[in-house]
Amino acid sequence: MPSFDIVSKVDLQEVDNAVNQAVKEISQRYDFKGTENELTLEDGGLKILAADEYKLQAIKDILIAKLVRRKVSPKCFVYGKEESASHGAVRVKADMVQGISKEKSKEIIKLIKETKLKVQAQIMEDQVRVTGKKIDDLQAVMQALKGKDLDIELQFENMRS
Repeated sequence: MPSFDIVSKVDLQEVDNAVNQAVKEISQRYDFKGTENELTLEDGGLKILAADEYKLQAIKDILIAKLVRRKVSPKCFVYGKEESASHGAVRVKADMVQGISKEKSKEIIKLIKETKLKVQAQIMEDQVRVTGKKIDDLQAVMQALKGKDLDIELQFENMRS
């Protein structure tokens, strides 16, 4: 029976490269000279320290541009609350999203059922497996999910016929 898996994975090497490129650009930009700005990749997320809110937003924009250029979705980071640091600086942490949560899995299954296609979907840990008798139905499910904004990046893999 044909099937495929819906997953949400992040290429950690590409994220590391994007962060390194962003750090290099931040160190070279004129508007960041003489101020304390930091962008570090930690296990499971990012830590950003900026001199003020304007620079924090600029760092986020630089990082997003570098991620997109490396074909990594900016949706892979969920930013936390901005905190005040010493000397008027701003600090924020961002968690990296790997896998599909139970709530998102249920939402994906609900969307699949709304398509009225003859396919079955089941949650398997941090992924969703979709099976059906026709490959065309599976491809229609993929197209339907690509058109929806689920706040996470989805990949489709292990297509079996």
